[in-house]
Amino acid sequence: MSAQTKTGVPRVFVARLAGLPVFDPFGDLVGRARDVVVHLREGTDPPRVIGMVLDVQRRPIFVPMGRVTTIDVGQVVLATGTVSLRRYQSRAGEIRVVGDLLDRPVTVRASGVTGTVVDVAMEQSRTRDWSLTKVAVREGRRRRGNIHTYELDEIDGLATPHTGQGAANLLAAFERLRPADLATVMHNLSNKRRAEVAAALDDDTLANVLEELPEDDQVEILSGLETERAVDVLEAMDPDDAADLLGELSTDEQERLLDLMEPDEAEPVRRLLIYADDTAGGIMTSEPMILPPNATVADALARIRNEDITPALAAQVYVTRAPYETPTGKYLGTVFFQRLLREPPSTLVGGLIDSDIDPLPSDATLPQVTQHLATYNMVAVPVVDDVGRLLGAVSVDDVLDHLLPEDWRGHDDSTGGGHGG
Repeated sequence: MSAQTKTGVPRVFVARLAGLPVFDPFGDLVGRARDVVVHLREGTDPPRVIGMVLDVQRRPIFVPMGRVTTIDVGQVVLATGTVSLRRYQSRAGEIRVVGDLLDRPVTVRASGVTGTVVDVAMEQSRTRDWSLTKVAVREGRRRRGNIHTYELDEIDGLATPHTGQGAANLLAAFERLRPADLATVMHNLSNKRRAEVAAALDDDTLANVLEELPEDDQVEILSGLETERAVDVLEAMDPDDAADLLGELSTDEQERLLDLMEPDEAEPVRRLLIYADDTAGGIMTSEPMILPPNATVADALARIRNEDITPALAAQVYVTRAPYETPTGKYLGTVFFQRLLREPPSTLVGGLIDSDIDPLPSDATLPQVTQHLATYNMVAVPVVDDVGRLLGAVSVDDVLDHLLPEDWRGHDDSTGGGHGG
């Protein structure tokens, strides 16, 4: 991570910092490193590193480099003092190395060879100031092209934004992130870089990230995709999230995209769009865990093991008559995960049903859903129609998404902007 130059000056390659834990002097975790902020200077002076962007409680905050005491193998350590939780906002003349420089097309001045930036090194001077000094460039256009390291003044194009900038190396720096954390990173990128990252993600990953983004970001990204890819991404999303996103578009645009989706993918989305946003029907998922009464405990546990099922939905299975896709046959009741663990694998789930807790109607309001979950200490609740067919389930994470501020990733109660101190 941190190396010494021949003169003993510390050198760090910035992309390798992304995701590292950041500790205070007492060993307590503060957050994780996300990027390095540099100030572009006139003339031949190298860009000065002014601070780091940390992810603290899923909020990007700024820490001046003077607060950083150690950058070592696997960690960053800060000096004593409080960390301002004011949200980071870039200022004129500042750029982020990972967010703005990785993947930028550049030219080697002496040879004329072109390539893309894969990493940038910063070095600490004897006065303890940090500056960018070297650039790692993958030459040519091939993904496996040779990588060479150059002095900063040997490269042209580093300080010039490029319309065709990709995102492969930026994504490589954040490859260990969960979709929710990658969504936070994308939310804090410029519109241009956000579009480039979206273009570089595969359909399933982009679908997972879109589900975690604020609605404005979702609409912006979806609108920037070619129609065929937009349809593929919508099909990869959970039906309730796809319905929420399409609900932000005009009726004509909704219908155009729905008509292009595969009919079996579009149908559950269409059903969800008929419900008001602030009702159980409007926030439920139409794909809960559904089993027939003659399924065994072993069958139920096998379904719950599916890593694609959220913990909230995996906490129970719903037992119904045929058909077993929503809207199902008659809803019979719920079997909770803990009960499944207490019974022999061959036991039929139809004999384990808990029918004491009533399901909710599709027109139940958000406060009614919240009260129901809290009253019975549940993490999900079934939703039925007026003839008792299971329509879906509302999980606690669905409720939280609607209770939090619309732009909760960027929500900041503090006043003012710019850097924290």
